[in-house]
Amino acid sequence: MAITFSDLHTEAGLKSLDEFLSGKSYVSGDNLTKDDIKVYAAVLVNPSNSFPNVCKWYDAVSSQLAASFPGKAVGVRVGGKGAPVVAAPAKEEAAAGDDDDLDLFGDETEEDKKAAEEREAAKKPAKKKESGKSSVLLDVKPWDDETDMKKLEEAVRSVEIPGLFWGASKLVAVGYGIKKLQIMLTIVDDLVSVDDLIEERLTVEPCNEYIQSCDIVAFNKI
Repeated sequence: MAITFSDLHTEAGLKSLDEFLSGKSYVSGDNLTKDDIKVYAAVLVNPSNSFPNVCKWYDAVSSQLAASFPGKAVGVRVGGKGAPVVAAPAKEEAAAGDDDDLDLFGDETEEDKKAAEEREAAKKPAKKKESGKSSVLLDVKPWDDETDMKKLEEAVRSVEIPGLFWGASKLVAVGYGIKKLQIMLTIVDDLVSVDDLIEERLTVEPCNEYIQSCDIVAFNKI
């Protein structure tokens, strides 16, 4: 059954509410409900100790609302004669077509849920497509048989680029006492170009002191 509180801006109205709240924590049970919000809106200020039950209830509602609305309030006052406030179940209010009620904790509709899901989806960063990798076998040729192959390999491995990973290597005889360095490397395709690696890093100073040329022997996607 709906409970009616009238003239809560007057002492008579507050007295009636104070008597109703005697022995109660909230208007409609042990937890904060929409009924408390409506009655709270009709009580202009905390009546302090003049009405102890109302004062205790007002502080409890204020505390919970403060947690839900963390923004800093500057304070406002509402003038004029207050209209009677009726505390009734939500379904009855909807049937009566009361559009003036302030429903801060109403049931979430399907549209509200969909909008909330869309907001959450927008907050999540799009999953970045994982870049592919390739395995490359490279021939690195020295100038002649007098080239220090150990320093040649050191020069090759000194090249560091994001997405470039040097692997195993070996010396392979070419002929006339000359050997070439054969070395494996793994690259992240979006970060490393093997052609640029050869032309801009391995066959220019300082590496070209030991390296004459480089050839791609094998190139495989991983």
